[in-house]
Amino acid sequence: MQIEQTPLPDVLIVTPRRFGDARGWFSETWNAARMAEAGLDLPWVQDNHSLSGSKGTLRGLHFQSPPRAQDKLVRCTAGAILDVAVDIRSGSPTYGRWVGVKLSAENGRQLFVPKGFLHGFLTLTDGAEVQYKCTDIYSPDHDGAVRWDDPALGIDWGIATPILSDKDARAPLLADIGSPFQWGGR
Repeated sequence: MQIEQTPLPDVLIVTPRRFGDARGWFSETWNAARMAEAGLDLPWVQDNHSLSGSKGTLRGLHFQSPPRAQDKLVRCTAGAILDVAVDIRSGSPTYGRWVGVKLSAENGRQLFVPKGFLHGFLTLTDGAEVQYKCTDIYSPDHDGAVRWDDPALGIDWGIATPILSDKDARAPLLADIGSPFQWGGR
């Protein structure tokens, strides 16, 4: 497994090796021992899988507040997405900064999004499927969202009018909700 730093030091790109032959390929997408060696010794408790039928679908920016905050390991298993993480840990030197990484079925990359970060993605193809692991179960009482086009964040999604859920279309600005996260530890 190859692990790369992003401009946000706690957000990592994880690229599992693929072993191919005439039949296709095989990839080990998660290995607890190898990930623990890389500092990602985490208790994954829930796997999620989404299908977005149309290119230009934007899901996010989402978070789950403490004590039910979630680390996520995200991968795209059909099509392609722009996966985005935004640091919202109060006091962080990278507060409000974002990183976007193209994840696709072809490149096999995964994005590790730790607690304290907003997460969202834009589908770059029709029929994009996204799967991700979480370190806590979904909790509606701790569910939160920030507007995808919050001008204070300045995320370059490359699209002016994405397809949004009603919830995401009504999400508040980060300045209107503040951050439930503090920088300085996991």
